[in-house]
Amino acid sequence: LLKVLSHIDSILQSPRAPPLIYRRSKGPVQNSIKENGQECGFEHLPLTIEMWADQLMALKDLHRSLRKLTLELMPWHTADPQDNRESIRVEDLQFTVDAILEEIENKEKNTQAPSLPTLFAIVSHFQKLFDVNSLNGIYPRMNEVYTKLGEMTNAMRNLHELLQLDNSAPPTVVVDTVGKLCDIINENVTEQVQQLLGTQDIHSIINKLEEHECFFPPFQALIQDLLCLLEISNLDDILPTVRNLK
Repeated sequence: LLKVLSHIDSILQSPRAPPLIYRRSKGPVQNSIKENGQECGFEHLPLTIEMWADQLMALKDLHRSLRKLTLELMPWHTADPQDNRESIRVEDLQFTVDAILEEIENKEKNTQAPSLPTLFAIVSHFQKLFDVNSLNGIYPRMNEVYTKLGEMTNAMRNLHELLQLDNSAPPTVVVDTVGKLCDIINENVTEQVQQLLGTQDIHSIINKLEEHECFFPPFQALIQDLLCLLEISNLDDILPTVRNLK
């Protein structure tokens, strides 16, 4: 028994042992048991072992607290079934602490990552801009906006090429160029109508168009009858066919 107690005492006194809360009184180590229940030199052993047992039991509470902190910082980490095991090792605690420190370091490196309130503000702003009443409608509206943007980009690219504009020309330049082109076309059409009808007066043009509207339907019916009667399909063949009938 003395040998066992001495061995335990040597372990407690070794440099690898943790600091002792309960220490025996100073003096030389006594390895002999005194008679009549007097001090034997090992009275500190039960207190020390009891203290260590309490500390080992406290490791489980510490591990539980660290797991709560882990789930708070990293909610995507699911609970481990082994968290409820009876025995907790210091290595388990060290692993949890290292994981927490690594997550904190990553967050410090990614300081530009938006916070949760910022993300909420972005979503709310998108809903206001594009008239989205619910969160479920955000993704469909995003797809719609993306599709419309692609169509507009392709249309602008085609207009740049057709109008021979630089790719960096803003939409206002494209609109102005299209407007000028429409003005030129309208002027040419007006001029051609005036030349065709032989007048530049707007009232005369209206009268000419009304006369044309009255004359053209009967003329068209006559031509259709001639084409059927002569069994031809081309308007230019009417006159040669009639001459051949002489």
